[in-house]
Amino acid sequence: MTSSLADGGLIGPPGGAAAARLRVLLVEDDEADAFLVQELLDEAAATVDLVVATTLAEARAKLADVDCVLLDLGLPDAHGLEGLRQILAATATARARSGPGIAVCVLTGRQDEHLGAEAVGVGAQDYLVKGQVEGVLLARSLRYAVERKRADENVQRLREVELRQAESARLERGLLPQPLVDTQAVSLQPFYRPGRRRGLLGGDFYDAVQTAPDRLELLVGDVCGHGVDEAALGVELRVAWRALVLAGVDEDAVLPAVEQVLVSERRLEELFATVAMVGVDLTRNEISVRLAGHPPPVLLAGGKVNPLPAPTGLVLGVDPRRARTATHFGLDTEDWSLLVYTDGLVEGYASPAGEDRLDVAGLCDLLTDPRARQMPVDQLTRWLFEQAGEANGGPLADDVAMLMLSRGGGR
Repeated sequence: MTSSLADGGLIGPPGGAAAARLRVLLVEDDEADAFLVQELLDEAAATVDLVVATTLAEARAKLADVDCVLLDLGLPDAHGLEGLRQILAATATARARSGPGIAVCVLTGRQDEHLGAEAVGVGAQDYLVKGQVEGVLLARSLRYAVERKRADENVQRLREVELRQAESARLERGLLPQPLVDTQAVSLQPFYRPGRRRGLLGGDFYDAVQTAPDRLELLVGDVCGHGVDEAALGVELRVAWRALVLAGVDEDAVLPAVEQVLVSERRLEELFATVAMVGVDLTRNEISVRLAGHPPPVLLAGGKVNPLPAPTGLVLGVDPRRARTATHFGLDTEDWSLLVYTDGLVEGYASPAGEDRLDVAGLCDLLTDPRARQMPVDQLTRWLFEQAGEANGGPLADDVAMLMLSRGGGR
């Protein structure tokens, strides 16, 4: 919005509320014009603290704690819109240091009034014409320039939030894919929730692929950290794993290859990932487990709940030469469920007092709860997440990803 103060079209603050004092930097080399601006503000009893600089160089040194710059377009060290561009760049740098943005109004002479409209196009919030300025309107113009700047920043922040949400949605499609499972012999329930209800994804991921009529492969992993970079790395690891499994790569070679991707793609050398890789042979009714620093899957079978005693193994990203062998578990019933999860589920506290962690033992206790035993399997992951949060006394700090695979009703 551009305005000349000749039209008197501005209005005062809503409800006549007392306004906070504005800190205005006047950049003006003409002492008479600077004196006039101060007089106009004093006559209007404006709540403005005025600081004067006579050059752009001096103005740059006085930008700290300023709400608005009132800039003359004719200065000794800059003239016309070039001076405006320089002061806009300086205010952007000052904002990065101190927080809120700095509004900019320009002063033009009557013969250069056309520059005012151009100045708004370049980035100024408003322009004022010398000789057409009255005290009350000058004060209002300065204040509304500040308000417009803040409104523009709010719009920008909203846009940035929308972009982050769109980015999160794209990452979600990469981290949390549609499982490639096409068999009626088992049911699979995936689950994901971000930590502390951030609404943005972290580095947790899962996948499930059926490689033969009687063979399934599951993956649940967690890249350390909670940022977009960690989520993007998690997507790369999951996609690499799926490609390797679908290509029929030997199971013993899959995790070493995924680890190579991690080492080559991570932005920091200290980034690592934990992974649980599970193979299910439906004909043999057998489960194989490979862990890389990940908590063990929990088996629900025969009325009992037990973590599978597979070696924890070393996290991915520390020693790429380290092998992670499979541990095989034969099942004596075809009525079972297997829960694979990230550590965010068990690292919360077991009580609001915050003395002990829930840990795997606490998770098994939840699964032996009579309410869990009576619950349909497709509701169990959500219930576990809610119970873990309730025991923690509030939202879990870390992201939680789960896969619940069930056969024969899965009690």
